[in-house]
Amino acid sequence: MTTTTVLPHCLKGVGGAPIDGATAWGTAEFTERLRAVAAERYHDRHPFNVRMHRGELSQAELRRWIANRFHYQRHIPVKDALILAKLDRPELRRSWLRRIQDHDGTAEREGGIERWLRLGEAAGLHRDELWDGSRVLSGVRFAVDGYVNFCRLQPTLDAIAASLTELSAPDLMRTRIAAFERHYPWIDPDGLAYFRTRIDQGGRDGAEALALVLDLARTREQQQRALAALEFKCEVLWSLLDAVDGGGP
Repeated sequence: MTTTTVLPHCLKGVGGAPIDGATAWGTAEFTERLRAVAAERYHDRHPFNVRMHRGELSQAELRRWIANRFHYQRHIPVKDALILAKLDRPELRRSWLRRIQDHDGTAEREGGIERWLRLGEAAGLHRDELWDGSRVLSGVRFAVDGYVNFCRLQPTLDAIAASLTELSAPDLMRTRIAAFERHYPWIDPDGLAYFRTRIDQGGRDGAEALALVLDLARTREQQQRALAALEFKCEVLWSLLDAVDGGGP
């Protein structure tokens, strides 16, 4: 992996530079601001996702998305391992370790990576071509590298706050399942297991990450950093879809 890190304007702070001496927002207001960023900037509004959910994607476009999104999926446990290494309490590490296991799987159960591979197979892709990365676009690599390196280089608060896109994930998964079942019957329904599993996992992970961010962000400056990190993550997801959307006919 390269050391390129995407650092857009949002890292300067949502709403401008931090205000010296500004009073921290209360828990309710800060939570509302975080949820507003997650709702307003999440990639469910990206034109590619909108077309997907309307049933307007061709088989080639859907396969291109599945193959390129796998590059993101396979790096989720990598970024979570980087976050885990920053946590200073055993109970926090145990909780975050579950996220890695949810994607990598365990000896007893399969994980999200295996479920995504089965989605690829259901769409007519061979798992070897997903693993070898031959279909991955340069813009997707750049976006994923940026996110992983953000989690590597930024403080604990910022890295955790970036994961708060999970607050919007359950609703997206429900929308996606309905869209695939209605518009893409050529995909075996068993291949949708990843989406079904992430409804509960995403809700749980989002709630836990939100509680951590609320605990860690005690000052206005820290709260603004958390908002900026979440905005950055939304930009990563949009950049990934920009690359996929422009990656073929």
